Amino acid sequence: MQLLPPLLSPALLVEMRFVHLTVVFFGITTSSIAALVQQEPIIDADSLVRNGQGWDWKDCGQDTDAVRIQSIDISPDPPKPGKDLTVTVTGIAKERIEEGAYVDVTVKLGLVKILSKEFDVCEEAQNANASIQCPVEEGTYTVKQTVELPKEIPPGKYSLENHYYQ
Repeated sequence: MQLLPPLLSPALLVEMRFVHLTVVFFGITTSSIAALVQQEPIIDADSLVRNGQGWDWKDCGQDTDAVRIQSIDISPDPPKPGKDLTVTVTGIAKERIEEGAYVDVTVKLGLVKILSKEFDVCEEAQNANASIQCPVEEGTYTVKQTVELPKEIPPGKYSLENHYYQ
């Protein structure tokens, strides 16, 4: 039996579209990285920095999900602590994204959870001056953003898991 928060009825959950991605949707991807970079050093860690290795990603969603990531490119690869990181994300919005959409983000260093946070999709896009702003119509979009990675990022394998809700 699934336990639901008090305000979430089963009928409401049916309306929520679940997207399980290993990266955040479009502008949220890059603005989330920027948000991580601006916090305490251990939380600065993101899924892109590893032990000098390149990185990879995997879309664990379903074809019926409202948002699908097509590609994610980073430069340099592998990322280098203390240097700029450019992230380019291309994806498809299969339905209109409106105010109230959010992404639950969990970042782990190995098996240790170092961040668990809910991001408001529209607010994050606005704060990051992303090229895409809400409402986002159906279609294919590409967002490119550069952030400075802090020098303090410890080496290790990071994972980023996201759940998108509308």
